Amino acid sequence: MSYNFKETMNKEERLAPGHRMCAGCGGTIAVRNVLRGLHEGDEAVITCATGCLEVSSFMYPFTAWKDSFIHNAFENAAATCSGVESAYRALKKKGKVQENYKFITFGGDGGTYDIGFQSLSGAMERNHDMVYVCYDNEAYMNTGIQRSSATPMYADTTTSPVGRESDGKEQNRKDLTEVLAAHDIPYAAQTTFIRNFKDLHTKAEKAIYTKGAAFLNVLAPCPRGWRYNTPEIMDICRLAVETCYWPLYEVVEGKWILNYEPKKKLPIEDFLKVQGRFKHLFKKENQGLIEKMQEEVDRKWEALQKKCNA
Repeated sequence: MSYNFKETMNKEERLAPGHRMCAGCGGTIAVRNVLRGLHEGDEAVITCATGCLEVSSFMYPFTAWKDSFIHNAFENAAATCSGVESAYRALKKKGKVQENYKFITFGGDGGTYDIGFQSLSGAMERNHDMVYVCYDNEAYMNTGIQRSSATPMYADTTTSPVGRESDGKEQNRKDLTEVLAAHDIPYAAQTTFIRNFKDLHTKAEKAIYTKGAAFLNVLAPCPRGWRYNTPEIMDICRLAVETCYWPLYEVVEGKWILNYEPKKKLPIEDFLKVQGRFKHLFKKENQGLIEKMQEEVDRKWEALQKKCNA
């Protein structure tokens, strides 16, 4: 698939302005750019798990969505999408529907990694012709910045608060892209907002037009939860990639492909120090915690390189 940045950015917006998401929200940036992967003339049915995106973009009777939109509970967005996709195939076979529809689910990490994982796993295993997009902001941001299984080690959240007896979240984050790739689906990929968005745009188009189940995990920083200066979102995403905290890769029909390898891998502290949720790590007595996090990033990065070079 050839990529033309100007043509892609000039496509009609499918998420209208006027929604109530925070200024600089990574979730809406993810949605707008994923939907640019749709070809002209194709329609979409969007299902969306409860979360920031849903409550701020669909306040009945108002909606920011230009495509058909279904609001779901936290736990069943993927199940709903798989059901609609099955109905569409049946109607198409009977000649009752002529239009070309694509089926896309959006969910935050709370509704994807945790509460909605069961229905997501089922829809992917059944290989429905749909795309599940996780806009991963690494916590339950809508309800007050509680930790999720996507929250990184040592992050300060309202349910893993830093204090005299706590250094933040104790556990490593779940690697959901790997988990979904293990479902042996046709396409799984990891991306974020970097440079001219080519990586995100091309992976979105691939995911949407892959026959069968596809999963797209998009790192979508949250200025409220991550506590950084809002205009710095692109720098945050660049550092996530350059430190190998969030590698860019895809798994196509079981083949692991590394899309970007930094010329000079940056230390994880470069990513951590620009976020308020990690400020406690830069106290002199906590240097060992940064070293432990670096070891974890290195371990995961080396394992990914082996898979992609196998």
